[in-house]
Order: sequence, then structure tokens, then C-alpha cells
Amino acid sequence: MSETSTQRLRALAAATAAALLLAGCGTAEDDAPTDTDVSTSPSAISLPVTPVTIELVDPGAEPRSSLTYEPAGEQSVVLTTSSTVSQQIDDQAAQDFSTPEITLPLTAQAPESDAGGEIRLRIGTPTSADQRLTEALAVAEGSEAGLTVTDTGAVTALSISPNADAEDAARAAIEQALNQAVYRSISFPSEDVGVGAVWTTEQQVVSGLTLNQTTTATLRERDGDRLTIDLRIDQTPESATLELPDDAGQLAIDTYTMSGSGTLEFDLGRSLPVSGEVTVAGEQQYSDPEGTTVLRQDISDTLRWSTP
Repeated sequence: MSETSTQRLRALAAATAAALLLAGCGTAEDDAPTDTDVSTSPSAISLPVTPVTIELVDPGAEPRSSLTYEPAGEQSVVLTTSSTVSQQIDDQAAQDFSTPEITLPLTAQAPESDAGGEIRLRIGTPTSADQRLTEALAVAEGSEAGLTVTDTGAVTALSISPNADAEDAARAAIEQALNQAVYRSISFPSEDVGVGAVWTTEQQVVSGLTLNQTTTATLRERDGDRLTIDLRIDQTPESATLELPDDAGQLAIDTYTMSGSGTLEFDLGRSLPVSGEVTVAGEQQYSDPEGTTVLRQDISDTLRWSTP
């Protein structure tokens, strides 16, 4: 193992962990797709969301009807997210790059018109398992965000307007939690479906690494507008290499696994899921061009929705 390779991987370890963690949850501000601009201002940030392709695999049992997404009015819901990253270079001690669990009480206001438009979000008092982050999050109470959605429920953009006094740590935690929610959301097929219906959504997740994400949704139960949907999420890297930040070269992707599952409950008349949990986890291994230094990661993220 060359000294240069070791120094380079050590210097990039934290940045790589952060980038790949966000790759599991959504598009990072600094690593958004180059063909779509990320607009920022001192008080707001707008993050593009990659397009979603929906395909019906099985229409399910009769009777069948449409899943018409028509959110209306105001909804109170609680979003809780957590992410863990353990990273090891060769036989050195593993390093923990995890982000603490945070809880965001959200008030969602549906678009004024028909389905499709921007859902406005107001953040209540955020809290964290980390006391220092809880203190930083306190001044973020009252921050706002927006989700631009289509009539199938697909999110096409995320905007965040944190309070002016919010610290960078609080802004980053809120951004990561909302990104995670966006890329763990469900879009609905246009065809009529019944219980047992299966459909897939294809979407790219872009950060330090471009991933092709397939979400398989199964309609387990339906009671009017109330839906119980099981999810299976699988991610595969589009490339065999990882481009390092700041033109620092490449790492070969030796192995990559990232998958997970969960169940979400929806009300087609509400803007956001009303309950449920989804966990995605996996292992990755990268090596430098000389093949003498190996970087290993174990990543897991969990998202929970609940009604206060």
C-alpha cells in the first residue's frame, strides 16, 4: 500500500461517507445532477428530484379502481429518520460516520387546486437523540419546506426555507431527513388496481455515486382512500467506479449491495403518509487504482412516519 494512496483515502474518508450516505437517501446539495441547477439563497434552497417512471406489473384482484391522489386541507404528521455509516480502511479501526436520529413534526398544507402542485410544510419543534443537535435544531422551529408533486404523487422538487438563525448543522439535518423522505416515497399507477396489485417505480438517486433505484410496491389492503402498501427497494450503481470529490480521482466499486423493505399507510386525501417504516441497508467495498487499499462501508437508514 503506497503512502500516497493511504493518505488520499484517509483524507477523503469522511467526505466519501457523507456522499454515499446521501446517495442512499437522495440528492445532496453539492452533488446534484449537473444538468439540473440547484438554486440557493441565504434563506432558501431548491433541490431538483430525479424523474420517476411507473410501471404496473399486476393489477391485483377485482374489484379494481383508480388510486386517485387528491390531497386536501391540513395534515399533522411526524417524520423520524436515522442513518448509520461504519467505514473501515484496510485493517484499521472502523470509524463511525453516523448521523443521529432526528424527529420533525410537520404540518402539511395541500395545494389549493386539484391534485398536483406544491405541498407546503411547516416544521414544528425538531428534536434529536443527540442533545447538542437538539439545541441547534431548536431555532429551526417554524422553518418551511415545499414538495412539488404530480397527480400520481411523484415528487419532482424539494424546497427548504430554514429560519435565518438556524445553524448549519440543523439545516443539514433537516435537508437530509426531507431528502430521505422524498426518495422513500411512493408514486401511484394511472391504471385501475385492486388488492394485491404490484407496480414498480424506477428513479436515479444521485450524490457522490449515481444509483439506479427500483421500488416495488404491493397494495396489501385498501379501505376506501386508506391504503396499506408494502415496499421493496433495491439500488444498483450505474457505474463500476466512484468519482471522488475535487477531481481527486476514482475508486473502483468492488462490491455494492443496498436494499430494504417496509410498509407505509396512506390516505389518498392526505399529502403525506400517515404511518409506517422503511429501512434500507447494505455493504460496499471500494479500492484505489493500485488495488492496494480497500475502503469498506456498512450503511443503514430508517424512516418512520407517525400521526401525533
